[in-house]
Amino acid sequence: MTRISAFADLLSHLLKWLLIAAVVAVLAGTASAGFLFALVWATGTRMAHPWLIWLLPLAGLAVGWLYLRYGSDVEGGANLLIDEIHDPKKIIPLRMAPLVLGATVVSHLFGASVGREGTAVQMGGALADQLTRLFRLDTEDRRIVLMAGISAGFASVFGTPLAGAIFGLEVLAIGRLRYEAMLPCLAAAVIADQVGLLWGVQHTHYAIPLIPAISAWTLAAMVIAGLLFGVTGKVFATATHGLSHAMKRWIRYAPLRPLLGGVIIACAVWLLGTDQYIGLGIPTIVDALKEPLPAWDFLGKMAFTIVSLGTGFKGGEVTPLFFIGATLGNALGPVLHQPATLLAAIGFVAVFAGAANTPIASTLMAMELFGAEIGVYAAIACVVAYLFSGHAGIYRAQRSGHAKRQEGKSD
Repeated sequence: MTRISAFADLLSHLLKWLLIAAVVAVLAGTASAGFLFALVWATGTRMAHPWLIWLLPLAGLAVGWLYLRYGSDVEGGANLLIDEIHDPKKIIPLRMAPLVLGATVVSHLFGASVGREGTAVQMGGALADQLTRLFRLDTEDRRIVLMAGISAGFASVFGTPLAGAIFGLEVLAIGRLRYEAMLPCLAAAVIADQVGLLWGVQHTHYAIPLIPAISAWTLAAMVIAGLLFGVTGKVFATATHGLSHAMKRWIRYAPLRPLLGGVIIACAVWLLGTDQYIGLGIPTIVDALKEPLPAWDFLGKMAFTIVSLGTGFKGGEVTPLFFIGATLGNALGPVLHQPATLLAAIGFVAVFAGAANTPIASTLMAMELFGAEIGVYAAIACVVAYLFSGHAGIYRAQRSGHAKRQEGKSD
């Protein structure tokens, strides 16, 4: 009888979380699909009308005012979701989803250099948290449903269900995974990805022409590149947070911060004579995986993204980090005597691994995007990048579960 009872409890647990995860996935996957379609429109419109960049300051002012007037309690974004998982207090307001959706589309329409994962994660988490009352979830179950929402949002916006599932577990605390949430996060990520595909979402196809056989030097090159990718991720996170803090100290009225940022970005685009470093930058990422690019491209994207995010534009950091990593890896290829396209693929995920402190999710993403053969190289570079990026990442609410390395013992 005891065994039967235990089996029944497990079956009940399985069915409960499959049902909840499916609901979360449908909500998050549908929201991500609509968001991705809106981004395609915004990007196409901006490229067809380059003069829209001069309206970026006004767009920034409008976004800042909307958040000041209606979004003060959701301003924390993804960090608010992480805080609520660690210390549950109150249900995330539903308006987080439409606010971040609209603000991100506006940012892309007028030329800010921001990403998309932050928006998808926030929409997934906010929509998932509305189920807390519907299903009468207790505090622990609410934590899990928020994690499932994060996983569903990440997976559906990038088309990487395994990476999305682990990201929701790994991003909360450095060095610690919440295994009790593995089933809901995996189910939500897989189903949300399929929901997006059913809506007609078409993810960018990334491919590299050659993955060389393992040798002593290729492994050593991954260690060296991983170190540089980790330091780059640390510099990005530190500079973005530093600029954000400085802007809050210098400019008290929040809407003026993105207005100033918009002026800086618009003038920089005009002075450089290129819009390569604004928006998502996916065409440049694809090029980095195929052919040599100028060695300074990663610096350009880093500067534009730091100014965009640091002054208050909405979107996310991850796709810009893909750009930074891919172009930096492309530049490192000749230096380390490795195929530039291989190091571009490794940099694509490793800078993100360092900046977000998520080496496992990043390794899985590499395998989902570029094939299982890249797994060993990606794992080495992502782990080394994770070690050398420090404990402060792009998510300020992320906690330290365990130290990244064991400190030496003094005599």
